[in-house]
Amino acid sequence: MQHVEWWMLIPFVLMLLTIAVAPLVAGHFWEKNLNKLIVTLVLAIPTSCYLVYAGFGEALAEQIFYDYVPFIILLCALFVVTGGIRIRYNMTATPLVNSVVLFIGYTIASLIGTTGAAMLLIRPLLEINKQREYKAHTVMFFIAMVANCGGVLSPLGDPPLFLLYLRGAPIEWFIHMGPEWGFVGAVLIVIYYMMDRYYYRKEPKMAPLTEDTDESIRISVSGVVNAFYVVGIVMAVAFLNESRIPAMGREDAPIFLKFLREIVLIVLIILSLTTTKKWVRRSNHFTWGPIIEVAVVFVGIFVTMTPALMFLRENAHSLGLTQPWQFFYSTGLLSSFLDNAPTAVAFHTVASGLTPAADGVALVAGIPEALLKAVALGAVFFGSMTYIGNGPNFMVKAIAEKSGVKMPSFFGYMFKFSLVILLPVYVVMQLIFI
Repeated sequence: MQHVEWWMLIPFVLMLLTIAVAPLVAGHFWEKNLNKLIVTLVLAIPTSCYLVYAGFGEALAEQIFYDYVPFIILLCALFVVTGGIRIRYNMTATPLVNSVVLFIGYTIASLIGTTGAAMLLIRPLLEINKQREYKAHTVMFFIAMVANCGGVLSPLGDPPLFLLYLRGAPIEWFIHMGPEWGFVGAVLIVIYYMMDRYYYRKEPKMAPLTEDTDESIRISVSGVVNAFYVVGIVMAVAFLNESRIPAMGREDAPIFLKFLREIVLIVLIILSLTTTKKWVRRSNHFTWGPIIEVAVVFVGIFVTMTPALMFLRENAHSLGLTQPWQFFYSTGLLSSFLDNAPTAVAFHTVASGLTPAADGVALVAGIPEALLKAVALGAVFFGSMTYIGNGPNFMVKAIAEKSGVKMPSFFGYMFKFSLVILLPVYVVMQLIFI
């Protein structure tokens, strides 16, 4: 049996390093999706050719057709459908109002995904706070709570969870992480409320802000039809899978049955695009750029990480990871600086390569349940530690900066926010629950 050599991991490392470093050292070059595609092709094509030549073509095909394609179609469906919902508020940006918006986003992130919730609520939140001078902290907490931590209760919530779902974790299993979800959300919302009260008191006494306090609260929603499409996406993920329809997993199943879920999601995308009034998406400043960027970058990640996953599976024992807390922090560390979706897959692979669990130990998705929970929590929570930890992070930052919010730099975000606020919360959570 042919083994994967260590040097076959080089394209994957280069791909991830490019994602991490390019925005910092070559921002103008990296902001163009065409340049991202060029980098992807330069690294992915040679990797694909070698994998086929070395006899790993089947593993590559499985990675592309059964991981990447479902992954990107789900993200696209959530992106398009939520982009057709326009929410407008007329209310004062008090600490209580901002906290309520964050709580709503945190709650719905597991239902419509962190990408969907973030894209749905970031513009209304910025509109509410347009007269506030101090609002960067609100965007940072939004990234942590809505674009990351809130999505831990379902495979729809965050990309790493969807990939774990594709590897056999039942859709109802993710609700078992409710205590961790509740603890982190409660602590962060309390910290945010106290911090926003401090900044609210520092606001200059602007007339418009004072006058707004007396105005009645009004909320308007456009593109309501897309709410039904969101329900359709949730139902498709919940019921169109091998556990509900065993025939979908048969090797001889027709192509339309194997990809029935993805076909339904594509239909929902088309329905959303054709039934939503154009002015709604224009008001949301909807463009295809963000999802194209994700599609281009992730195809490179999925191709180049194929040999990395095989290498991890073969060498799992030598890494010395056996305890849930070790998997939590190892997954979290890489999820902070790389992308949390492939990181979750990588450590699931490591766990699957360990000695089979003892009798009586519950297995979920082929690994001990405690290890799967540690990997899932580490990937989702630590994805908020940097701007590059999770896909929606950079999109939220870009939208905020376009709206005039002066956001911290890459390292400023870490030293002013994630290392001093998020990391202690995650450590306490681990000591209590993992």
